[in-house]
Amino acid sequence: MVTVTSSKQTPLYDLHLQLGAKMTTFAGYQMPVQYKSGIIHEHLHCRSQAGFFDISHMGQCRVSGEHAAEALEKLTPGGIVDLKPGAQKYTVLSNAEGGVIDDIIVTRNASGLSLIVNAGCKDKDFAYLRSQLPADCLFEALSDLALFALQGPGAAAVMAKFAAEAGRLKFMQACAADIAGSVCHISRSGYSGEDGFEISLPQADAERIARLLLAEDGVEPIGLGARDTLRLEAGLCLYGHELNETITPIEAGLQWIFKKGHRDFPGAEKILAQRQNGAERVRVGLLVDGRIPVREGCAIVHQDKQIGYVTSGSFSPSLSRPVAMALLDRRFAEPGAGLTALVRNSAIPVTVTSLPFVPHRYLRR
Repeated sequence: MVTVTSSKQTPLYDLHLQLGAKMTTFAGYQMPVQYKSGIIHEHLHCRSQAGFFDISHMGQCRVSGEHAAEALEKLTPGGIVDLKPGAQKYTVLSNAEGGVIDDIIVTRNASGLSLIVNAGCKDKDFAYLRSQLPADCLFEALSDLALFALQGPGAAAVMAKFAAEAGRLKFMQACAADIAGSVCHISRSGYSGEDGFEISLPQADAERIARLLLAEDGVEPIGLGARDTLRLEAGLCLYGHELNETITPIEAGLQWIFKKGHRDFPGAEKILAQRQNGAERVRVGLLVDGRIPVREGCAIVHQDKQIGYVTSGSFSPSLSRPVAMALLDRRFAEPGAGLTALVRNSAIPVTVTSLPFVPHRYLRR
């Protein structure tokens, strides 16, 4: 007999249905893929106005204690102890072989270090953190919280209306703020390449606050489909694609996350050797000739020899053409190099290009 495990729902499940969402199971949750206007409309709306994303499936947790930062730093390429209150850092949990257990966001706040981890990894992440952190660190899974993202050039004006202090944040800064009576933790960050915010709040307030934000002029709901095309255009890694337990942070192009002189973390010997000497394979962008998308898993060849594979690929609404990211032999990874992608029985010309495909618009100053 086969046991059927029902998927979970976020606090906004009923609201998604009311908004006409097409739902799918993702990382064990019922999530909106798209709404009535479709993925291309949602994508372009986020690029031009403001998109609202339900990302409550992501994992949220807290690590606290006098030595919490030092302990977490030993599990990552570093920079955690240097975080000032209200600052965030993107980093990874590395394994002993130099691969990536998960990529995470760490924020220092008054209660310790808050972490956001990927939905599909949160069970293994939480188990790993519990097993690796010392006894004087308190680990708490924050399962009673929801998480939203508000992204796009119109996001700042909307956020400033509800929480003036959040509107004054710069990229990768965070604060606590009251939104219509709900205590929220807000960061100026996101996964679209646009200026925007992520809002952590109690599940009990989730639908009420979501309706307030969605009622604002220029704000529309965005599903997982457009979230993926937005992050692809922005050249951002997706765990399970550009990152996994066999791909190192150097191969994934994350050289910038490392703290100078930090050598005490899992897989450091391999990772730091690659950082110094270069990795044999590297993540690149690909511009695709024609209209046929080049999807994940497609082989990339040069003179009939496979030199890499596609990690993510889709149609780019902003560029009106297919694009992809790939892991390639570094000898063939120079921008401008002409290669071939094998899509079923077709040989599709592709050109190596620098990332991102669409410039980031984060508010850094």
